[in-house]
Amino acid sequence: MNRHESMLRIAASSDISVLLLGESGSGKEVAARFVHAHSKRAGGPFIALNCGAIAKGLTESILEGHRKGAFTGAVDERLGVVRSADHGTLFLDEIGEMPLEIQCKLLRILQERSVMPLGSSKAHPVDFRLVCATNRDLRAEVRAGRFREDLYFRLNVFPIKIPPLREREDFNTIAQEIWKEVGDSSLLTSAEIKLLARKEWPGNVRQLKNVLQRYSLLKPYETTLSKILEEEFYEIVETCSAADTALYDTSPIRRNSSSPEWNLIYSELEKNKGNRKATAKKLGISRGCLYYQIRKHGS
Repeated sequence: MNRHESMLRIAASSDISVLLLGESGSGKEVAARFVHAHSKRAGGPFIALNCGAIAKGLTESILEGHRKGAFTGAVDERLGVVRSADHGTLFLDEIGEMPLEIQCKLLRILQERSVMPLGSSKAHPVDFRLVCATNRDLRAEVRAGRFREDLYFRLNVFPIKIPPLREREDFNTIAQEIWKEVGDSSLLTSAEIKLLARKEWPGNVRQLKNVLQRYSLLKPYETTLSKILEEEFYEIVETCSAADTALYDTSPIRRNSSSPEWNLIYSELEKNKGNRKATAKKLGISRGCLYYQIRKHGS
């Protein structure tokens, strides 16, 4: 069992607030649902809210709810996500994008364990378990004045880092599970898994699922997985030119117009423990050029 999975199980056994940290698409909501499903609140609701996708001015109502007639357009009463999560789990995704003025409201809710709907003078007690997620460095956000320090300490009770897909030891299992989920009854072959595992997957699990869904649809029409991956990871090019450098890397480091010898590339990959980004930077070539050389030499 991976360390983050062990941490999720430990978190699920308590009612502690959890902060999930990780890149976009790495499966933070899946992890939040896992915590809920394995907790004593599994029989209650799981309410998810993306804090970065709420129209400005509506966050307070969505969070705490409102009474009928509280404002223009409030034609009926609404509970809000906090009360909807009563006796269950409230999952606040992209918590780092919550506006400062709403952070103050959330802090009060967490302190008092109650909500005050818009248009109401009565506080409603609520019992919920909080799980938050972010791909931002909240400590840096606090230093920049974009996130309340007191709220950060309220949320950072049990932080769990969800590793990116490229660092997952169970890549094979994840790929096979997604392949089954997209509707294919057969297993991915070892060759197909090898092709998939060689990619860095900047979009993580979400990107892998997109690719496998596409492959499932196009496979009957004799479209190969290799072709789909070449189209998805367009940085794999056939030449290492100045145009390649301009397209795939805009850093100020001077770049070579041609690729170094393979033995030098291989040696640098070894030194960097296979980290392609660091290797390309050290050699002064683009990542597209590096990927081409790796594919060319079958590594």
